[in-house]
Amino acid sequence: METGIPPNSDAGPLAFQRRRRHHWDGLCGLRQKADRPARHYHRIIQDYYRYLVPPGLRVLEIGCGTGDLLAAVAPSLGVGVDFSIPTVQAAARRHPGLHFAAVDAHALGLRGKFDVILLSDLINDAWDVQAVFEQLKSVCTSRTRLILNFFNEPWRLPLALVKRMGLGADHLEQNWLAPQDVANLLHLAGFDVVNHFPRILLPLEIPLVSPALNRYAVHLWPLNQLALTHLMVARPAFIAGKRASDPRAGVSIIVPARNEAGNIDAIIDRTSAMGDDHEIIFVEGHSSDGTFDAIQEAIQRHPDRALRLFRQPGRGKGDAVRLGFEEARHDVLMILDADMTVPPEDLARFYQAIVEGKGEFINGVRLVYPLENESMRFLNMLGNKFFSLAFSWLLGQPIKDTLCGTKVLWKRDYRLIADNRGYFGDFDPFGDFDLLFGAAKLNLKIAEIPVRYRSRQYGETNISRWRHGWLLLQMVAFAARRIKFI
Repeated sequence: METGIPPNSDAGPLAFQRRRRHHWDGLCGLRQKADRPARHYHRIIQDYYRYLVPPGLRVLEIGCGTGDLLAAVAPSLGVGVDFSIPTVQAAARRHPGLHFAAVDAHALGLRGKFDVILLSDLINDAWDVQAVFEQLKSVCTSRTRLILNFFNEPWRLPLALVKRMGLGADHLEQNWLAPQDVANLLHLAGFDVVNHFPRILLPLEIPLVSPALNRYAVHLWPLNQLALTHLMVARPAFIAGKRASDPRAGVSIIVPARNEAGNIDAIIDRTSAMGDDHEIIFVEGHSSDGTFDAIQEAIQRHPDRALRLFRQPGRGKGDAVRLGFEEARHDVLMILDADMTVPPEDLARFYQAIVEGKGEFINGVRLVYPLENESMRFLNMLGNKFFSLAFSWLLGQPIKDTLCGTKVLWKRDYRLIADNRGYFGDFDPFGDFDLLFGAAKLNLKIAEIPVRYRSRQYGETNISRWRHGWLLLQMVAFAARRIKFI
């Protein structure tokens, strides 16, 4: 069997691989037992991966063992590789609907592309971690996600003691890698880290105690420094900058409009063409100032523009955005608030960011540049800063401004968010959090673009400081339950 190590290498790597293969071949029987010592740990790991990987994707697992983790994420196509032949044979018997092969991680030689690549507890046991990451590039697309977990160095002594006591931790000498080491190795191999979180303080099953430590306490400093394992999600940077998307992709701009009759003409006049084609979709929301009629008249005055109008059946901006997204004809979806507090001229830089692969979800930020006079009240600004810190911590990516109305994403990613909306349910009257939470759960790279926030020139704000502030607190609690403390 190929080892991936050149014949003229010294004996060190070859001996290393032979020793590991012999070790894991010998553990094949134990890893199939329902009462194996590490069963609770593996069950928790499976729960985390099920959260991170939506069902129905093309999934490759490197170091698949007996295939239980691969089966747990319910792939449409599941391929598992492991360098232990007895283990691969056992995996094929346990999970006949999946595909398994005896392959060394240092020399994959696989064909095809995958949506997700899993490496659970693998890099601690690899001879050359960077070489393993390099091998994955041939099976990646620009949208592939690499998800891995690895042991944390403070557990070096506890795991050695557990192994000596015969309670689990069946491993040889490990690579004890800090998160920054793994992030650097990923970077050298052409990957960018999207998210990273410590997990598991207690790998043993003790009622009440284990859930309290593993679900809640592990996120708090300094206990998060003592987690058993780190989970990390990365995306291929070597593709993102070259051909993440079509640089001339068409754009659908969704404009939710309630009581914005005086802004319609300016929106049309100030929104420039982007990509090969673009359209503006107005979704009118039961206005009392004649907004619907104003949009109809504007469409008649601009027969040369791709302008469309819908009246939303429900209530709230979120309902309007969903309708607009469903009706959109182009690949890039944008939201522009009809009050134009974010100028339509700024949309061009959002478009540039997404087609160049700077991110897969582009979020506007109003809190970097000085605010135009009276564009945001002082207490509102303080509230936004508080919530930016809270949501950055909850989502695991920097989110400086959750309620900036300008958000841009690919239509294909929105469809994934919509398909997986059942996890969160219909919880968001704003529409912003439905998209942000969905993007975070799908491990999309969130990039933020600072904008100069302008004063409203027509009408009155639809935001109620206290009522919507209370709703934001509810969103924090919701994100904590459904994203952070899982």
